[in-house]
Amino acid sequence: MIILVAGIFLVLKKEIAWIQPPTLSGIESGELPEISFDDMVMAARDHPEAQIESWTDIDRIDLRVGKGIAKLRGNSGWEVQVDTKTGDVLSVAYRRSDLIEQIHDGSFFSDTVKLYVFLPTGIFLILMWGTGIYLFLLPRFRKKKVR
Repeated sequence: MIILVAGIFLVLKKEIAWIQPPTLSGIESGELPEISFDDMVMAARDHPEAQIESWTDIDRIDLRVGKGIAKLRGNSGWEVQVDTKTGDVLSVAYRRSDLIEQIHDGSFFSDTVKLYVFLPTGIFLILMWGTGIYLFLLPRFRKKKVR
């Protein structure tokens, strides 16, 4: 049930801002950022909820050149979207999709649970799906054979 519910949330992550903040657009230049990565970190520091003080507080940077933004994801789970031309902060929001993904694949609980509970459960679900299709189609094949 955990895999199913978390999977539904992941399918809807682009549709629901509560799960994943929408990707905004900065001043589109179509080129490399005009500000440095250090300037982006400095812009993110102005928002204490993100808990970004230095490079060690950043989990990853998602650079969207075509949209003119950089998403700085902090270790705290917060995401700061910075315009790569002006350095303005466009959005500061909590990103829940990474946590939901960890719950979905079982790594939230532990690597042992991921490998020895969630993996066999996934394999079992695939087998159940396959046998369900077989049992669904079996009577139809028999009817065709009789005709």
